[in-house]
Amino acid sequence: MSKKTTGRSIFSRRTALSLAAAGGAAMTGLLHTRSAHAQDQSTAAEAASERARMPSPGWHRIELGDARITTILDGLRPGEGPYPTFGADQSQEAMAELMRANYLPETQFVNGFTPVLVELDDNLVLFDTGFGESGKENGFGKLVERMAEAGYGPDDVTIVVLTHFHGDHIQGLMTGGEPTFRNARYVAGQTEFDWWTSDEARNGDRAGGAKLVEQMVVPLKDKMTFVAEGDEVVSGITAMEAFGHTPGHLIFEVASGGRRLWLTADTANHFVASLQKPDWEVKFDQDKDAAAATRKRVFDRIAEERIPFIGYHIPFPAIGYAEKLDGGGYRFIPETYQLDVDADA
Repeated sequence: MSKKTTGRSIFSRRTALSLAAAGGAAMTGLLHTRSAHAQDQSTAAEAASERARMPSPGWHRIELGDARITTILDGLRPGEGPYPTFGADQSQEAMAELMRANYLPETQFVNGFTPVLVELDDNLVLFDTGFGESGKENGFGKLVERMAEAGYGPDDVTIVVLTHFHGDHIQGLMTGGEPTFRNARYVAGQTEFDWWTSDEARNGDRAGGAKLVEQMVVPLKDKMTFVAEGDEVVSGITAMEAFGHTPGHLIFEVASGGRRLWLTADTANHFVASLQKPDWEVKFDQDKDAAAATRKRVFDRIAEERIPFIGYHIPFPAIGYAEKLDGGGYRFIPETYQLDVDADA
């Protein structure tokens, strides 16, 4: 069996039944040809609509030494962009040229949100929690549902790690006012916690985010362990400071069986705009200069050492490599079968 597993459904039950009906009508003769054609058109439109609502696959699994790693798609958000969310210090024309060169739409993009599960030794470690119940109306908050498809329940999670405290990473912590992951302890950065619970955060332009932290994170403080650079979550999972996107943004290395993989969270939030142009501003980076410096430092190492990485907003399944480009920047290379091959072969 392949180490890599993907949960996907090629046809929905409704689509399969519609296709069967269309095929049956065609067999009855020319009398029903128009009806069958109309049914086919209706089925195609319905299938396209369903694909837009329920992107597939929803989870993807690899193995890294003794670690089993599963990425979960919490949801997709299509919208206008990438400019000016990305490259506000540039021009729309410059962004359009970059998108065109990479065979991407010039004024539209799709943003994905990908929590990660790492099963290692006796622990099931969840990195970030998506939108939770607050995102359901907009097609987000699919983490728990898709965990079930991948064979996990929320009570199986032993540790929840928060890379930082933006809403798309913390809102899944609570369901109905109670912890979603009832058996878990929590890990976060001390710097991140201290800033978001400070008077500066509560009374400044990030007050909305601070209020969300008060609702979602602070009630879990007594079960929380705070980490900094070099601290281990468990043996084989190490925290690294990658400040700038938020004041205490963390990334993590997973090491097992002689292999390494980095969870880069929001260090790069677009696989082209942020990687090929790491100096271009990102709207959601709180300290834009520090975030750009962090991007280059992190992805210089990833490129030089050929370390696979998972990015929270990288196109699903969100796993790949970075190649250093002449003149600066990086090219994203999706992971295919590199991790299926014996590291010593």
